[in-house]
Amino acid sequence: MTSRAGVDIPDHRGRTGLHLVGRDLDRNPDVRIRNVELTSQGWHVLRRTTFDYRRRDGRWETQQRETYDRGNGAVVLPCDTERGCVLLTCQFRYPAYVNGHPDGMLIEAAAGLLDAEDPHTAIRRESAEELGVRLGSLTHVLDAYMSPGSVTERLHFFAAPYTPADRTGTGGGLEEDGEDIEVLELPFTEALAMTRDGRITDGKTILLLQWAALHGPFARQQNV
Repeated sequence: MTSRAGVDIPDHRGRTGLHLVGRDLDRNPDVRIRNVELTSQGWHVLRRTTFDYRRRDGRWETQQRETYDRGNGAVVLPCDTERGCVLLTCQFRYPAYVNGHPDGMLIEAAAGLLDAEDPHTAIRRESAEELGVRLGSLTHVLDAYMSPGSVTERLHFFAAPYTPADRTGTGGGLEEDGEDIEVLELPFTEALAMTRDGRITDGKTILLLQWAALHGPFARQQNV
């Protein structure tokens, strides 16, 4: 039998057993996993899973779903309430560019994958790398599946205070990871307006800005 990277020998990230993920799931008695195929693997992993699903009328049927596994992530909205500002990023996103965005330059809240870290540690690392800022106390906002029809990622949402004294560098991300990130410090009112006029179209960022206006650090200002 031919060995396959990521299956029985390590791939370029040292992973094996990638075809086994999901095979032992039994939390839902109406779902029976039959087979998991590894269809593609790069930095992230694409799988095709065949399973039996019991419909609400009691009938069983066999279905197939493809899942894109890129790991879980974290995102943060740094807020300076005294000056009424938030820190965001701007970077080129090819998937948005190829799907109709004018230039692919998306304004977003800083975010990144957890890899082997917990969400709090990961988002502090990402904030230092992307924004050049040392965050204050993290407030957990919520956890959400952003595209549950195909992507397995669960995203952990945070907000945190910062001041000009907390800036530790210029940010910009890691060049070795292909990152070329512009740091934007914007008045919160302008950032919120940008979610309404189409200048901000990133879902996680829209969610955090609306939370900040309705329930978060800028809620009182919005109600004045």
